Amino acid sequence: MEVNGYRIEPGANLTSANLKGADLGWANLTSAKLGDAMLAGANLEGANLRGADLRDANLNRANLRGATMPDGTIHV
Repeated sequence: MEVNGYRIEPGANLTSANLKGADLGWANLTSAKLGDAMLAGANLEGANLRGADLRDANLNRANLRGATMPDGTIHV
């Protein structure tokens, strides 16, 4: 899948990517590098973020319902 010119896939390097408001629902972002990424308002419903680096990512108003978080927990 490609969003805003970024390849969305496991292990993707999305450091500092601008994905504001992007529809990433049910995306497989296992072990992706999302440090400093702009994810404000993004739809991450059901996304797999297990092992992802979300350090300093902006998740303001992002929809994380049902997303698998980096530590393996599921966001409710």
